[in-house]
Amino acid sequence: MTQNAVPESETEKVESILLVEDDPGLQRQMRWALAPYETFVASSRPDALNQFRSTRRFKIVILDLGLPPDENGVTEGLKTLEEILSLEPQTKIIIASGNTDRASAVRAVAKGAFDFFGKPIDIDVLKLIIERAQRMYELEEENQSLREAANQDFPGFIFGSAKMAQIRRVIERVGPTDVSVLIAGETGTGKEVVARAVHDASPRQGARFVAINCASIPENLLESELFGHERGAFTGAIKLTQGKFELAHKGTLFLDEIGDMPTALQAKLLRFLQERQFERVGGRVPITVDVRLISATNRSLERMIADGSFREDLFYRLNQIRIELPPLRERENDSVLLAQHFLKSFSRGNPRQFRGFSSDALAAISGYVWPGNVRELENRIKRAVVMAEGKLISVADLDLPSVAREPKSLDLHGEVQKLELSLVQQALTMSEGNISKAAKLLRVSRPYLYNLMKTRQQ
Repeated sequence: MTQNAVPESETEKVESILLVEDDPGLQRQMRWALAPYETFVASSRPDALNQFRSTRRFKIVILDLGLPPDENGVTEGLKTLEEILSLEPQTKIIIASGNTDRASAVRAVAKGAFDFFGKPIDIDVLKLIIERAQRMYELEEENQSLREAANQDFPGFIFGSAKMAQIRRVIERVGPTDVSVLIAGETGTGKEVVARAVHDASPRQGARFVAINCASIPENLLESELFGHERGAFTGAIKLTQGKFELAHKGTLFLDEIGDMPTALQAKLLRFLQERQFERVGGRVPITVDVRLISATNRSLERMIADGSFREDLFYRLNQIRIELPPLRERENDSVLLAQHFLKSFSRGNPRQFRGFSSDALAAISGYVWPGNVRELENRIKRAVVMAEGKLISVADLDLPSVAREPKSLDLHGEVQKLELSLVQQALTMSEGNISKAAKLLRVSRPYLYNLMKTRQQ
């Protein structure tokens, strides 16, 4: 490993660049031309990967596709590109390309490279590309920081999409109240996670969160599970047993799949919501509890009301605040964020240390429609952690169809504008429209943010 000389006063300020180039003459020329960047050199794919596996983290890589043992081809260079992106997907890789290799350079961009430049090298053009790559990297880092800040209050509530940011705002507003909440969404969208987030945002967070799935318990046992029973109330009732309502006293009771509750039991639940009292099965003494009720359904309760299978008066009691959870396919790039979260979670305690996902796996996760939503994604990651043979989770480990990568847009101005707008929208959502707080999250001044908002609205 070789590096150019940089004055000590500058070494803490300059960025590190990895140059993957096997020609000693070009190595010397590039190290000199790229000052004051701190340039590290690798002559082959194994050398480049070893430097990535070290403690040093490179934001930018300049890669010549013609590497040994395939100096006259591009196979080794493209393989280097794919493996670097597998190790560090956010790395900005700039391809060095001769005029005759332009098609290969475009192919490299389709596989995830940031940009390419031609030989002979115009150092001013290259430095401009590097500056753009560095700015894009920093914007993506800021975006990730905002996402992490948004997720830190509610463990497991992972998102980056605008739709989920809006749901978080609803949770923050309704959490401190005692209104009943109805969460609607497809199976596997994470309704219980949202219910727990409402509980965690409430003054009841120190008390119990008790969950029960109304569809998983036989009809003749559900009443006893919810309201408890007295000794001798029925065959097998050998002792007094408290139900979920009593166990959730001072806390939150989550009724999942409320649409599967029998009609007779709906009447008893309605009576509780009206009077805040109930009787155990076989009991005659009214019991008063302080419980916040959250319910969830994957069915249309309005249709069930129309066909007479769900009580309209109960629906209005449960539906004081409604949260509609979008399916995972409508949550922009949340599938990748969730996949990384699940991989980290399932890898804890595992003797094998996974480095992440291959670039093809990330593309497949992003491109798949996820009919089973978050639950399907979680199960596939759990299976992959068990079955994977390598250090990277592959498309085959996930059992997902491969997705051909489309070439990235090279309209830098347009892409930066899109990313800036997304960051501003998220910051304003998280700060409840407070410009000062949003500017602090974005690490910019208030005048700069005002100007940015004005420019983006034009």
